[in-house]
Amino acid sequence: MPRREGLSFRSHYLDDPAAWRALAGLLDDVFSIDITALDRLGGPDPTGVPFGWFDTAGRCVANITAFSLPLVIEGSEVRAAGLQSGAVRSDHRGQGLYRDLMKAALDHCDAEGFAAVALLTDTPELYRRHGFEALAQHRFAGAAPSGGTARPIRRLDMAEAADIALLHRLLDGRQPVSDRFAPRRQKEMFLFNARLMPGLRLDLMDGNIVIAWQPGEDGRFELLDIVGARIPSLADIFASLRLPPSHAAVHFAPDRLSWEGEALPDAGDMVLMLRAKSSQRPTRPFALPPMAEF
Repeated sequence: MPRREGLSFRSHYLDDPAAWRALAGLLDDVFSIDITALDRLGGPDPTGVPFGWFDTAGRCVANITAFSLPLVIEGSEVRAAGLQSGAVRSDHRGQGLYRDLMKAALDHCDAEGFAAVALLTDTPELYRRHGFEALAQHRFAGAAPSGGTARPIRRLDMAEAADIALLHRLLDGRQPVSDRFAPRRQKEMFLFNARLMPGLRLDLMDGNIVIAWQPGEDGRFELLDIVGARIPSLADIFASLRLPPSHAAVHFAPDRLSWEGEALPDAGDMVLMLRAKSSQRPTRPFALPPMAEF
């Protein structure tokens, strides 16, 4: 790592309270996101390894964090990593700090033997030079199915400690929502995203499956994620939620829902990018579930 006047390089500092607060201050100042909410949800991802530059006052002026993100891609288990919390303070940009940290993070991922590295960005050109390629994502739309079997339903409350504990347990034992592309583990971001989405509904189905959804325009049902040891059919979900017939939009590949929708390009603000061999890339339409976004 090159020397930077007035700055010190640090890594592996998530368990240092002062450094954690400094990282939170960076992300709050740059993105207006308060990651200290994780402290009330069980803490940050224990697999996370941050790389950062700190000034003499203890401020974190630049950071990128690598974390374990095991994926299922086209039916195969892929030992992957994710990169998140990439930021540089405005008064320290243009100095090569982020380039330093990206090299450190990718060297770490290579040394740990990760076969793929994923990230989300609104500046994809910045990462192509590091071997990342953009992946097209889709949503799946169509008529809602009927004829499902209704199961008991209870609305979960993210303000209730017991419901958060239940989510922890179910997230630890979840089945990936799709065989095409899905995280096998992404607990901390699910919980964090749930706190950030005021329109989100988390319904506990049959006592052991969480349906993450929200109502869309014109009564459309928007399915964002499913957490459980099994994936129910979309027909059973509709019957259990007692939703009237409508159109459905599923924001991940629906291959385990016993339902097919039309794959529509989903060009959001953030681009999903992957650094991996071509044989470890999805070949069919898919999407990263919104609850897993990082």
